[in-house]
Amino acid sequence: GKKSVRQKIVDELKHYYNGFHLLWIDTKVAARMVWRLLHGQVLTRRERRRLLRTCADLFRLVPFLVFVIVPFMEFLLPVFLKLFPEMLPSTFETESKKEEKQKKKLNAKLELAKFLQETIAEMAKRNKADTG
Repeated sequence: GKKSVRQKIVDELKHYYNGFHLLWIDTKVAARMVWRLLHGQVLTRRERRRLLRTCADLFRLVPFLVFVIVPFMEFLLPVFLKLFPEMLPSTFETESKKEEKQKKKLNAKLELAKFLQETIAEMAKRNKADTG
């Protein structure tokens, strides 16, 4: 059924709390990685990607905090998210948004694969015509 206004507000507050909590955990892990880098250790590819994602999330957090702190500004958040979809830190994404992003990436990869297959087939035809 439909949720009451109170339940929607509680759900949003939980969503923001969980997002900030996950961002705090990521920030602590990233600080440890930076400490390791400063002491001459090398990060794995996975650690490097996580560090970059966390740094990008921290930079995205600044404009996002304006929406959270300024009264009634959160009502404009959906408008700004439509205009700037990558503005929200990754820890605040919902499952549906994550699935939508994955679908877009998969479709792009499929289109690229189809283009490359067509290109290879065309090159094979040209080579066959040239040698035949």
